[in-house]
Amino acid sequence: MSRPLRIGNASGFYGDRFSAVREMLEGGPLDVLTGDYLAELTMLILGRGKMKDPETGYATTFLRQMEECLGLAAERGTKIVTNAGGLNPRGLAVKLRELADRLGVAVEVAHVEGDDLLARVDELGLASARHGRPLTANAYLGAWGIAECLRGGADVVVTGRVTDASLVVGPAAAHFGWARDDWDALAGATVAGHVLECGAQATGGNYAFFQEIYNVKAPGFPLAEIGTDGSSVITKHDGTGGAVTVETVTAQLLYEIGGPYYAGPDVTTRFDTIELRGVGRDRVSISGVRGAPPPPLTKVCLNHLGGHRNEMTFVLTGLDIEAKADFVKAQMDAAFGEDRPARVEWTLLGNPAPAPATQGEATVLLRCAVLDPDPAKVGRGFSGAAVEMALAGYPGFTMTSPPGKGSPYGVYSPAFVPNEEIEHVAVLPDGTRVPIEGPSATRALPTDEAVRRDEGAVGGATVRAPLGRVAGARSGDKGGDANIGVWARTDLQWRWLEPFLTVERLHELMPETRAHTVTRHVLPNLRAVNFVVEGLLQEGVSASTRFDPQGKALGEWLRSCLVDVPEAVL
Repeated sequence: MSRPLRIGNASGFYGDRFSAVREMLEGGPLDVLTGDYLAELTMLILGRGKMKDPETGYATTFLRQMEECLGLAAERGTKIVTNAGGLNPRGLAVKLRELADRLGVAVEVAHVEGDDLLARVDELGLASARHGRPLTANAYLGAWGIAECLRGGADVVVTGRVTDASLVVGPAAAHFGWARDDWDALAGATVAGHVLECGAQATGGNYAFFQEIYNVKAPGFPLAEIGTDGSSVITKHDGTGGAVTVETVTAQLLYEIGGPYYAGPDVTTRFDTIELRGVGRDRVSISGVRGAPPPPLTKVCLNHLGGHRNEMTFVLTGLDIEAKADFVKAQMDAAFGEDRPARVEWTLLGNPAPAPATQGEATVLLRCAVLDPDPAKVGRGFSGAAVEMALAGYPGFTMTSPPGKGSPYGVYSPAFVPNEEIEHVAVLPDGTRVPIEGPSATRALPTDEAVRRDEGAVGGATVRAPLGRVAGARSGDKGGDANIGVWARTDLQWRWLEPFLTVERLHELMPETRAHTVTRHVLPNLRAVNFVVEGLLQEGVSASTRFDPQGKALGEWLRSCLVDVPEAVL
């Protein structure tokens, strides 16, 4: 039997731990090291940078990491696969060759093209009636361009916008020789890729039960030992911090997903077939994953320049908090006059203690966020109105910091184009351009299958307790939508949680969701339910005026809500 392919991850976002590349290369044997540097917001940031300098548009951090570690990777025989190419994978590949020559490291560099659809926006009908032509337009490519580059002898493969899991699926498909219709193997590797893509979130980072993990050391980054059938074992290098458990893996599997049918450009992965099992300390196996042909449409990430934004936070202390907040709002509205920004949003954070022993206990925060197409309205107009209140405001007036000049913001929106419109190309180390064909078959996404509730519902006496006593959660963003994945820790808790935590219950516990369409998906194998809340994050992270614009803390809010829990479950 072929030995497992060991694939590690050293970056979950642009700005992740710089030393992780070296840590992963030195920590133990790896066949492949991946790095995910792209998010929807990152594409906007890179797009704005490329406007100033067309030769940029890639993640410069990765180039600096390679200056330190390219020789080490070559020495260890570890191939590098990364989407750090961003909006300019060819440009980053050129820089890597120059770096390798300067360092005297003999490596072959290839890259993947075809995701950038900006020049075809009008042809493909991707322009927005509201925002006009996008700043960036990038299709989510699949894994086969990466696989072709590796089969062509590449030691380093640079891509632009591919699906995060493709960084893992591509090397596995190339190594094991999978066919385009090996749906189950591709789906299994997709699940492994989804676990790895966010780095330390799979090893205890941002974990609901963080106090159960020994956290003196920073969590190590995860790796997957992938088998020839696509099954895998998730683990980490010995001696690193954090932990790999069934629940840390479950938490990451619930991150930024929708229903059980997880659509990708190469395969639709059935998340309701995933089977997790602890197989040793810091070792969790993933098996049983089923796959199906991908949908006939490819997702495209569009970013538009939406206008300008600014924000500041007033500090309110002591008595009459609500009256002070109302005073600030009225004063600011009067100061705006006819130059009021198009959007003004206020958020009051916290409650003062009834008998505060410290000034902090007596204090709450009042945050104001403003958006407008005119930079002057959110710059001088907004800042001036706030600062001029300094000696003419409420008693105890202060702010966390003076307001700045404001900054541009972007609006994210997804689009979809037929698969055959994508010109996916692998550019091999010798410059040969290999067109990548689309999927061998496609199938429209089905709706969720009906899930039969367990007949043995849990009853008996109840105790008023936070939901988080018996359930973990992880939440995140997909553009303007938020997802909240909630899992039970035991089978008995699941028998109670699944029928209890309905959409109606979510509306009751989290009133801010009532104005939004909420869809509930059930994943019994993970003992989990996942809620998708449409539009809660407005037009995406850069344009959102919420103080948690990526929805990262929604799950912890839900876990803090008091519910009636059966004593047997507790």
